[in-house]
Amino acid sequence: MGKDVIIACDFSSKEETLAFLDKFSGKKPYVKIGMELFYAEGPAIVREIKARGHKIFLDLKLHDIPNTVKKAMAVLSRLDVDMVNLHAAGTRAMMEGALEGVTRPDGTRPLVIAVTQLTSTSQERMQEELLIDQPMDKTVMHYADNAAKAGLDGVVCSPMEAGKVHATCGDGFVTVTPGIRFADGDKGDQVRVTTPAQAKEIGSDYIVVGRPITGAADPVEAYERCVREFVG
Repeated sequence: MGKDVIIACDFSSKEETLAFLDKFSGKKPYVKIGMELFYAEGPAIVREIKARGHKIFLDLKLHDIPNTVKKAMAVLSRLDVDMVNLHAAGTRAMMEGALEGVTRPDGTRPLVIAVTQLTSTSQERMQEELLIDQPMDKTVMHYADNAAKAGLDGVVCSPMEAGKVHATCGDGFVTVTPGIRFADGDKGDQVRVTTPAQAKEIGSDYIVVGRPITGAADPVEAYERCVREFVG
C-alpha cells in the first residue's frame, strides 16, 4: 500500500475550505472532512470537494447502537468518499453493522477504519476518567484486534502505535495516524505525537496533518515538506 498525506480541512465554512484548496494549483491532496466542516455545510461540501478530484476521508467517528450506525453508514456511502471511520469502543457488533451498511449494492465501499484512542488522550486520563486500567498500548492493540475481527480495514491510532498494530493485525491492516507535528513545530493539544519522518519509520500508512499545514504561512510548501518527509 502506498503512503499518503491527508490534510485535515478543519474549517468552519465552505468559503474558507475552498479558498484553502485553491492554493494547491494543479495538486489534488487527500483531504479529511471532520465534524466542524460537515456540520457547518452538510453533504454538499463533500460532493463539491469530491467533484474537484480530491480523495476524501470523512471523519465523523460514528458511535451508537449497531442498527443506527448501519443506517447512517448506508447514507454516507452515497457520498462516494474514500474512507470513513467510527469508534472501536462501539463494540464488534457495531463495527460489523457499519460494514454492512456502508457496502453499496454493487459491492463497493470506502475504507472503514476504527478510532482506538484519541491522540489527545493520555494514559492518566484514560485511567482516571475512562476507568480503563490497562496500559494505553495494550488497550489500543485490543481495539485494533477487535476491528480486524469485525472485518474493518484498519484503525486510527498514534503514529507510535502503528508498527505494533501491523504486528498484531498484519501488514495489510491500515494505520491512519494523526498527531503529526514538524520537529520545529508546536504540539498544540496533542499528547502522543511524532514527526512525518518518524511516522514513516514506525510504519504509518497515512498521516493526517492539520494545523502544521493549514496554519502555515505557506500551506503548499508545508504540505510538500510533509510529502517529502513521509512519502519520500
